[in-house]
Amino acid sequence: MGQNTRGALNPIDKHVGSRVRMRRLMLAMSQSTLADALGVTFQQVQKYEKGANRIGASRLQHISQILQVPVPFYFEGAPTGVRPSVDAEDDHSPSYVRDFLATSEGLALVKAFVCIEDAKLRRAIVRLVEEIVPETASTED
Repeated sequence: MGQNTRGALNPIDKHVGSRVRMRRLMLAMSQSTLADALGVTFQQVQKYEKGANRIGASRLQHISQILQVPVPFYFEGAPTGVRPSVDAEDDHSPSYVRDFLATSEGLALVKAFVCIEDAKLRRAIVRLVEEIVPETASTED
């Protein structure tokens, strides 16, 4: 029950799972802690986060309470199933940003960066990172 048995991962299930993971990491919560609160194994939480198992409505509501966000949070930026236009294909940043923020490194970087109160220092850090990145990476965006 709740398992995605079609073989390929459903894009919505994968998106919702990645949002669960991102929020859990934002709260510095382990998979085991979330699993214990839900009354499931940490392996089940892993499957939810990968989109391998679909999260039912009541379970998603419970996860929302534990992670302290409203249910719609999990669907923000979700794929719509509509084929993107040629112009939309040129803009990869929303997906790229979501994917980056779903990693522990991305989340740690953003958390640390927003703690820097000095706007000049933040701009200097952005310039430094831009200088480090190979020129070919910025032209491939």
